[in-house]
Amino acid sequence: MNEALQFIRKAILTRLTNAITIDGSYVPIYNRVPSDASEPYIQVFSVSNNESDFNATSFISECVTRLEVVTAFDSDSGGELQSNQIVSSILNLVRTRSSGYYDLSSDGFNVITCTNNGVTYFEDDLEDKTYFRAIVEISNKIEKI
Repeated sequence: MNEALQFIRKAILTRLTNAITIDGSYVPIYNRVPSDASEPYIQVFSVSNNESDFNATSFISECVTRLEVVTAFDSDSGGELQSNQIVSSILNLVRTRSSGYYDLSSDGFNVITCTNNGVTYFEDDLEDKTYFRAIVEISNKIEKI
């Protein structure tokens, strides 16, 4: 059984890159956030890969990927709306039905489900800025072909 999460993460990064805008600017998408990054941005990373089923001919795994949206405003300006708008755009692009699943056939996998495991919002009020974060967890069932 090969590791499918790397291919899911790559497909998400590809699908989101230059696809989400706020105020006419693209929101950068990162696997690793550079130290000079500025908000807003989205970080995509793998969470877990658990074998959920198998039969005589195939293995099926549940692959969970997390997308973290980070926005920031001066302490008395801006708010959660921008993170809500980015999350909405993400879900429109990655939470699809079968016609929009990632094509991982060249990597030896077949995506058979895509589920939004939930979105969790956080607000961190620091001295210089207020940070709004949204955590989106996407689960894909993947069949090894």
